[in-house]
Amino acid sequence: MSDTIQAAFYHGDRTFAVKDTQAQQPDAGEVAIRIAYCGICGTDMHVFHGNMDARVGFNRIIGHEMSGVVSAVGADVDHVTVGQKAVVRPLAHCGDCPACDAGHMHICHNLKFLGLDTDGAMQEIWTVPAYTVHTLPDDMRLDHAALIEPVAVACHDVRMAELQPGEDVLVIGGGPIGMLCAMAAREAGGKVTISEVNQARLAIAEKLGFETINPKETDPAAAINEKTGGKGADVVFEVSGTQPGVDTMTACAASRGRIVMVAIHAVKPQIDMFQFFWRELKLIGARVYEPADYEKAIALVASGAVDADTVITDVSPLADIQSAFEALDQSPTALKSLIKVGETL
Repeated sequence: MSDTIQAAFYHGDRTFAVKDTQAQQPDAGEVAIRIAYCGICGTDMHVFHGNMDARVGFNRIIGHEMSGVVSAVGADVDHVTVGQKAVVRPLAHCGDCPACDAGHMHICHNLKFLGLDTDGAMQEIWTVPAYTVHTLPDDMRLDHAALIEPVAVACHDVRMAELQPGEDVLVIGGGPIGMLCAMAAREAGGKVTISEVNQARLAIAEKLGFETINPKETDPAAAINEKTGGKGADVVFEVSGTQPGVDTMTACAASRGRIVMVAIHAVKPQIDMFQFFWRELKLIGARVYEPADYEKAIALVASGAVDADTVITDVSPLADIQSAFEALDQSPTALKSLIKVGETL
């Protein structure tokens, strides 16, 4: 394994610099992965905008939606071997807090998110704890595999919703995670409608075979009631992160409906608590994912239940990371942008 690699460092002020650095050799219990692709997620855009400078600092390699090939393993690692295709579940737990003691390591009180609290995947070789590594089918395309992390988010959301086949589902917000939630919910047997205001995203949703609502043109509650015979949606995923989305989630939920809060709301929203009383609604938080969600995501991508070619809207080389972030920041049509970090074969 070469000692010198290329990496993209975030330096603050919406600036990345690609430069040489030293690859970290894997210690005992660690795995080194030669990165093929790394996706740009919403959190990465928050970093780009400077909203997370206090957390990530000004010399951080970010990125966590990745795929690659195992290039080296440390001692005491026996579930992966050199040459296997792999992805990383980028959560490092403490193992010594009430959440970890209860078996909820993914919401550890001292959770470190790899690629934010540590250096991440926007580098040619990334060394991580072995327990975070999931191996992939040999025939899986590595660009498609870079979607597994966000697909795992969607799989966790659907699992938390306890979605049953035949239930009516409303996804509020047709961005990357909303679209993946819709695909995961459909695979679970849900009858899915997507509510979205962006015309380009509505067109993508319709291309993917989903019924859609544009709240600028149609009242979502009226549309869902018409579709469901006045019942409402059994499961609602709030993925917009907006006050109108929060208003819609309670207006559209069926009696004893389950609402899954997927989005991160930067401003505390106003919630219609009367509807929770009146219709006996449930509000479910869903933060990241657990190992089972990763395995489910791998299966969905491998089976084609996730239309990866439609979700991936552009790919840029690592050398062009600055322009890739700038373009994504201005694009009204992009879903998932990937950075091609390096060659793996």
